[in-house]
Amino acid sequence: MSLIQIAWRNFCHRALSSFLTTFSLALGVGLVVLVLSIYGVISEAFTRNASVGYNLVVGPKGSPLQLTLNSVFYLSQPIENLPYTEYMEFLPKDERASLVSRFGGDPKLAERDGKYAPYVAGGFAIPLALGDYFGEFRVVGTTPEFFSKLKHGPNVDEDFTFSQGRALSEFSPENSYFEAVLGARVAKEMDVVLGEKFYPTHGDPSGQGHEKGFTIVGIMDPTGTPNDRAAFVNLEGFYLMEGHAKPIERDPIEDVLDEAVDAEESNEEQPETQSESDSPTAASPTAGAAESKGERLVQTEANISEGQRSDNDDRLLSIPEREVTSILIRNGNIMFAPGMQNAINEGIRAQAAAPIGEINKLMNLIVGPLLTALLAITGITCAVAAVGILVSIYNSMNDRRRDIAIMRALGARRTTVTSIIIFESFQVALIGTIAGWLLAHTAIVLYSGKIEEQTGVQVGFFTTSDYEILVLPLVSGLALIAALLPACAAYRTDVGSNLSA
Repeated sequence: MSLIQIAWRNFCHRALSSFLTTFSLALGVGLVVLVLSIYGVISEAFTRNASVGYNLVVGPKGSPLQLTLNSVFYLSQPIENLPYTEYMEFLPKDERASLVSRFGGDPKLAERDGKYAPYVAGGFAIPLALGDYFGEFRVVGTTPEFFSKLKHGPNVDEDFTFSQGRALSEFSPENSYFEAVLGARVAKEMDVVLGEKFYPTHGDPSGQGHEKGFTIVGIMDPTGTPNDRAAFVNLEGFYLMEGHAKPIERDPIEDVLDEAVDAEESNEEQPETQSESDSPTAASPTAGAAESKGERLVQTEANISEGQRSDNDDRLLSIPEREVTSILIRNGNIMFAPGMQNAINEGIRAQAAAPIGEINKLMNLIVGPLLTALLAITGITCAVAAVGILVSIYNSMNDRRRDIAIMRALGARRTTVTSIIIFESFQVALIGTIAGWLLAHTAIVLYSGKIEEQTGVQVGFFTTSDYEILVLPLVSGLALIAALLPACAAYRTDVGSNLSA
């Protein structure tokens, strides 16, 4: 009979004690494997979600990491807003002219290409406006290009698809500018359906609700990206909600003109007791100025065509009234990205952040130390399990001294007896490690649907983290150490005294 068979018979002979020791070790190993697997899922989720079809995010000066968390993951609060003209710096001359003609603004904006337009040629620049919530989920104001030009998936080559409905449009006769598309998780947790209206709250999930609501025209299929946790609305509708227009500083000359117009209207209401020569409006220079101002207002209104008005006759905001929270940039030639990023960061107003780079920094600064802590917990848990093995085998030594003495009397060497004890410890370690791994991965499979829904990462029974392979050698080494004390006790067992007992 081999030594391993003898060790196995000793294991079975003390069935209850062996089972409890092995089960406690399995629970410890299962906890370790589960924690390491969760860390692997989190790491993959962050890495995958940082690759969402664009290579730069542009926003106000501040923390690049906060800009990334806010614009890519919809987690942090916006730093500030950028003027709409900053977004126009990424557009060519013809698109800038179209925006000026449509919304009204300084005609000089239409006379040149945007400063960064050559870097973006062949790519895209998509504006985002954030600040509202639908329940606990972010409301993201954007353009239809978000759904037509962005890609997702492991290789960032998949189009957005819809389980119901369609993408939002720039303007529709039925819903005007107030259309919305919901991520899969938003639609599920908020329990809304296609065609239903929702009313965003301003600035906070528990903030004051807006009076204007958005009609849900599309529900997206799950993408495994942060877009599953966002409600996308038409950017023009976002601007038309109360409190979303940027206050425009008035020109002091306009204040003077307004006072002149008010004075003129007041004088017209008085009885005509004054002679025409005494009238303050006769040959008044302010009258011409007021008339000129009126012409400018008419011209601004003329810039908004009838097709750009909603059923409620909402006036689209002018360019000076518009702001964006961030801009998603995809360079036509990826080699241009570093040069454009440096040019933007050298300015005084905006910054550009590379999402993948910022996420790697986050992993190194925050998740890296977290992994160290998890590995420390792993070591402690395994050490506790090893102590359990030691206690179990050592306590059995008093009951086995006579058996050991008989083996020695029959010719077994001290090293043979010692080896049997070590093999017993290894058996407990091996069975406990395998059982713990199976328990952990069974739990992962049972919750795989929830994990995929929350993170977008697909997991299976044989999905492992990079560190799981270290668990078995670690536990085996600790089992060897735990077996040394009872093995020494077996080695030093006195044959004569224990045979005569």
